[in-house]
Parts: sequence; C-alpha cells; structure tokens
Amino acid sequence: MKGYQARVYRATFYSILNKIADIAPPFLIGIAVDIVVQREDSFLASLGYAEPFSQLVVLAILTVIVWGVESVFEYLLQWEWRNLAQQVQHNMRVDTYKNLQTLDMGWFSDRKSGRLISILNDDINQLERFLDGGANDLIQVGTTAICVTCVFLYLSPALALLAMLPIPLIVWGSFYFQHKIAPKYAQVREKASMTNAQLSNNIQGMETIKSFNAEQHEIERIVSRSLDYMQANAQAIRLSAMFSPLIRMLIVIGFTGTLIYGGDLCLKGVLSVGTYSVLVFLTQRLLWPLTRLGRTFDLYQRAMASTDRVLDILSLKPKIVGGKAEFPTQAPKISYQRIQFSYEGREPLLKELSMEVMPAKTTAIVGATGSGKSTILRLLLRFYEHSNGDIYIDDKSIRAYSMDSIRRNTALVSQSVYLFDGTILENIAYGYPEATNEQIRAAAKAAEAEEFILQLPHGYDTLIGERGQKLSGGQRQRLAIARAILKNPPVLLLDEATSAVDNETEAAIQRSLKKIAQGRTVLIIAHRLSTIRDADQIVVMGQGRVVEVGTHEELIHKDGLYKRLWSVQTGVSVVT
Repeated sequence: MKGYQARVYRATFYSILNKIADIAPPFLIGIAVDIVVQREDSFLASLGYAEPFSQLVVLAILTVIVWGVESVFEYLLQWEWRNLAQQVQHNMRVDTYKNLQTLDMGWFSDRKSGRLISILNDDINQLERFLDGGANDLIQVGTTAICVTCVFLYLSPALALLAMLPIPLIVWGSFYFQHKIAPKYAQVREKASMTNAQLSNNIQGMETIKSFNAEQHEIERIVSRSLDYMQANAQAIRLSAMFSPLIRMLIVIGFTGTLIYGGDLCLKGVLSVGTYSVLVFLTQRLLWPLTRLGRTFDLYQRAMASTDRVLDILSLKPKIVGGKAEFPTQAPKISYQRIQFSYEGREPLLKELSMEVMPAKTTAIVGATGSGKSTILRLLLRFYEHSNGDIYIDDKSIRAYSMDSIRRNTALVSQSVYLFDGTILENIAYGYPEATNEQIRAAAKAAEAEEFILQLPHGYDTLIGERGQKLSGGQRQRLAIARAILKNPPVLLLDEATSAVDNETEAAIQRSLKKIAQGRTVLIIAHRLSTIRDADQIVVMGQGRVVEVGTHEELIHKDGLYKRLWSVQTGVSVVT
C-alpha cells in the first residue's frame, strides 16, 4: 500500500462520514416520535418551531439532507476503495511477475506453471475482493461502535452496559474464528493452485492426450483435483457458516436487554419515548452489523491466505547475480575451465569440463544424449550456476558481467522453439522490437523462412496461434532462427537448431548459417553430424567431459567416439 496513503486516508474518511450519516436516521425517528408524543413540548419546539406541522417539515428537510449526505459519501467511498483495490491488485501482480522474471531457471524447473498462474491471478484477486468491501466494513463497524457507545453513555450509561455486553464475546469469537479458519483457507488456495496446474498442463498437452486416447483418464484426474478443492472448501465453509448464527444469538442478548430495561425506564418516566426509540434503533445499528463480521473475516482470511503465497514469491531473491561489466559487443573468446555442474538432487553432469571457443569461429559440440551439451549453453546464459571452475569471456570471469548485457549480446535458438501468440512479424522482431520491416524481411530470408511466409494468407501479418501451433515444426524453427539473426548478437547459440527441418531446408539453413556466422562466436549443438562438418572446431563430449577436439577431417581419422558416431550416421559399419 506504499504510495497510496493519501488515498487510503480519503477512503477511510469517506467510510467514516458515510457511517455517521447512516447512524443519523434513528435520531430522526426519535425526533418524529418526540413530535407526535410531546407536540409543543418536543425537542424541535425548544429550537423555535412551535407548531407540530412545522416541526414535521423541518424533520423532512433534515431527512433529505441526511440521506443525501449518506448517498454522496457512499459513492465516494465506493469510488476510492474499488479503485484503490484495482490499483493495488495491478501493482502487486506486476511486482510479483517482475520478481518472478529475476529468479533462476532452476527455480522454475521445480514449479508448475499452473500454480504460478493461480498465484498471479486468483490469489491476487482475493486481495482485491477484500479491499473492495471488507476494509470498508471493518472501518464502518468500528465507527458505529464508537459513535453509538458515546451516545449511549451520554443518554443512559446503565443501558449502554447492557447493549454492549455481547461485544467482548463477539470480538473474542471473531479472533478465535480467524485463528481456526486461517489454515483451512491456506489449504483451499493450495488445492486451487493444484487444480489450475493440472488444467494448464492438460490444455498444453491436449495433442498428446488425444493421440493416446487418454481423455477419460485426464477427466478422472481433473475430477480428483476438483474434489480435493471442493472438500478443502467444505471444511472452511463449515467453520464460516457457524460464525454468523452464533454471533446473532449473542446479539439477541444485548438487544433484548435494551428492550426490557430501556422500556422499564421509559415506563417509569426516566427516559422519554423519543429517547427510548433512539436507543432501541441504535442498538440495532450497533449490533446487527456485527453479523457481517463473519463474511468480512471470511474475506480477510481468504485474502491473507492468498497474499501469503504472493508475498512468498515477492520475498524470493535470485541465487545467480551478475556483475557490472558490459559483455563484449565484438565476437569474444569463451573459455570453460574445469567446470563442474549438477542439477539439484542429481549426480554431477559436467565433471572438470574444459574447452575453448575461439572468437569469430564456429564451435560445434557433439556427444550422446545426456552428456551435458545443452547445459554448456545454459551455463553461458547464466540460467544455471556452475559449482566449481569458471567460464571466462575474453579472460574475464562471466560473473563479472551483468546479466542484462550477457543476454543482450547472445542469441539462443533452442531445440524446443517457443513462439508467442501473435503475428509472424511480431515473433521475428521479438528480440529487436525497433527493427524495420526491411530488417525483419532480411532476417527471414537469411533463415530461409520468407518463402513459406509469403505463401501464408496474410504473409508477415499471419497469426500463428499459441506457441505457434498453426505452423509446422520446421517453420517454427526457421522463425526462431530469423529471430536470432535479427538480434544480431556477437555470440550465437544453436541448440539442435535444424532438428525439425527436412534435408532440403537444412541445407539451405546451413548456407545461411555460414553467412551469418562470419564475425560471430558461434556455438552449435547437433546430433546430425552432417550439419557441423564445416565447423572450425568440433568438441566431442562423453560422460560430462571433453573427450576429443578437432576439425571433422581430423576427428574422422582418429579411432575415437566421433568416428564411431559418424560411422553410425552414415551407415558405415564400425570395426571393433
């Protein structure tokens, strides 16, 4: 709420004035009774309005004024609280998302995207619902209690004690209720996020679900998740539903006490009929709003359970932090020295790995699946942090460079291409939004993508759907390459960049990569060795280490792992 104190004070002020105006009608009713019973001896008569009819006219004018003032402040408080709720909700969602983006990729690998979406959306909405109405309710209940207490103490201290007798019990019950229901709503929010995670996972995997004819199995899983959520809610509802009835029974004690004792004082002539009427109605105005405390605390606990989950994310700090140096804007030398790395809870993947990537040269990395090839690129992008050794960029530790400059000067084309819901033009320009149409088209041509783009109904303005699902795998990969080319970085990282294209397209992309590799430091990971035979250097990995280094011609004449891989892929038998 920082930065919004003035707005909070205004909203609170309007809530208080609205409630004061709302308390006025019982006084007007008391004056009306006083006019009818006392006539020329009424309260208004003492103010100079002798005729009963003129007193009624004055009373009518006062009523219109009171209702008008109440309506004005009702509008103002609604305006302030609701807009404040929207603003706080917006800020919290944006701040939480901003913090999410600073966290390490390792953190995301242990979290379900559906759960994070649930926190960013549903949980933050719970806070908005509380600020929309719950905060105003609490302020107005407090205002009512103070104002009515003062009036009672002025008119009849003894009657005040009776009217407020249930309040300590109500307050104690409210806090007891809050203590009991808090863990229930924490469980509700967790079950809700698990349901969202399952739904998100299923929607993204719909093609797989259908291809394996697993619709019924997934329906059963959603039913199970939804039932868990429903049962968690049922436990919270059981407690929540009990609160208001119990509070009502306590309220009856104070209300009946006012009726009986106040009525007896009126019969004895200690209280006037008008005053008695005011006290009866004020008792109702004091006590009945307390029945809404159950709903208000319900909103509060839902909001707190949700806000705790949001604040948990806001309090997280990235484990991997960068320095202040700027990454080179010219093709740098990259050196991996005695790198050791393991994913959390797993055996070491890279073991004492050392290799050098020469500036403005193309280095290819090959090896069996699981040998750590893609991890080498991830460490360079600082998605993960190596545990031992270091990576040097032009003889300076990678830790010295700022994260922003590292990623601004590198471009990654991953084997799992991700395209955003939008047009082809927007996706190519994703890393360079200021690019001109001519630059975008040049990048598409270099990636051998323009031919298929121009065949689409709307060309570069064609919408490609979520994750680019309206395109083939090869088309998506070519757009990803075009996106990297347009970024024009000094370091280009290609992780199986041609794995989803046909042989003809692969040959065309290879021609393009030769052109765009000039003047850049290029790291290529490939399983298809034919795509990297022209690399300046080929690094062969096995069991987390570098086992061979050389050009294609050099390695093919050695009796090593590369020769065996080449023989398998070209169909030549390996003699052992």
